[in-house]
Amino acid sequence: MKKICILTSVHSAFDVRIFHKEAKTLAEENYEVVLIAQHPKDEIINKIKIIALPKQKSRWKKIFKTDFLLYKKALQQKADIYHFHDPELILWALKLKNKTGAKIIYDAHEDVPKDILSKSWIPKFIRFTVAKLFDMLEKTVSKKFDYIVTATPGIKDNFKKHRVIDIKNYPIVKILKFSENFLFPKNGKYYNMIYAGGPWKIRGIKETIQSLKFVKAQYGVRLTLIGKFSEKEFEKEVKNLEEWNKVDFWGWLPPEELNKHLLMADIGVVCFLPEPNHISAMPNKIFEYMAAGLPIIASDFPLWKKIIEENNCGICVNPLNPKEIAEAVEYLIEHPDETKQMGKNGRKAVLEKYNWENESKKLLMIYEKLCAE
Repeated sequence: MKKICILTSVHSAFDVRIFHKEAKTLAEENYEVVLIAQHPKDEIINKIKIIALPKQKSRWKKIFKTDFLLYKKALQQKADIYHFHDPELILWALKLKNKTGAKIIYDAHEDVPKDILSKSWIPKFIRFTVAKLFDMLEKTVSKKFDYIVTATPGIKDNFKKHRVIDIKNYPIVKILKFSENFLFPKNGKYYNMIYAGGPWKIRGIKETIQSLKFVKAQYGVRLTLIGKFSEKEFEKEVKNLEEWNKVDFWGWLPPEELNKHLLMADIGVVCFLPEPNHISAMPNKIFEYMAAGLPIIASDFPLWKKIIEENNCGICVNPLNPKEIAEAVEYLIEHPDETKQMGKNGRKAVLEKYNWENESKKLLMIYEKLCAE
């Protein structure tokens, strides 16, 4: 039995892509799977051995302490393949490669050079330089790795001279438990928009909440907001908006609880702001909304617009314009038959093509290939 060691010092042990999709898929195929990640204690769940890393509030402590600890724990595993998920671990992964001779997979969730351009904690005047330097480092060091896995085709394009494959973050169909009854609205009293994910400034949460001001009062639209704020000042700013009284805020919820809210929602909203990293991204929540049979209101980025228009499952808007978001909400409310068909179209598209069951075959193909070499 081949031993796989999955590494992350940034994500939680139960990150959906890392644990529920990739690690579980590998464990189900009888690989010995070890996951080193932030977690309160060492334990075995779903045949996956979790080795705990302490949580660090300080970014610098994580870089200089937690990442080194992760490297030491990874060395002890003597794995056949190390699969790491954080760009911060690139040099540690290279060191693992040189020290152990094991196979290394780099799982790139984000277009990091573009992401750096939006990082508020990096002074604006050096962001471009930092992004270029990291781009050079990432491309150079990654040539030493055995495979690059990317979450989107756009990120894949950054590694054209590498051994690379895109494995997208589509929903797991077999765990979906959504009703086939496409009611609109579902509770009969008011229309319920939902945003599920990190409620961050660059994800257009402020503009989404402000859109409630422009929706006709008789429709009684509310927003269910699920996720954890990362910036205290922005959280305070958002909660002081006059439209906050139309928001039902739940904080972070586990997947099974999130699914219950998706089941009671009427419209899925994902109006990210046009940051460089967003334009080429494919947020998992788009496909979660589709799987739940929800019509979608999304940013009018070319890639997102192509998916939504090809499948006729929603409306694309300028995410910087709360009035335009409100107009899309009103259109869906005023055209219920078309709206219900959008929900059905999205669900059908997920069941047929946008699902983890299809993507997991790519993951297993990579591992079979590496294990045979």
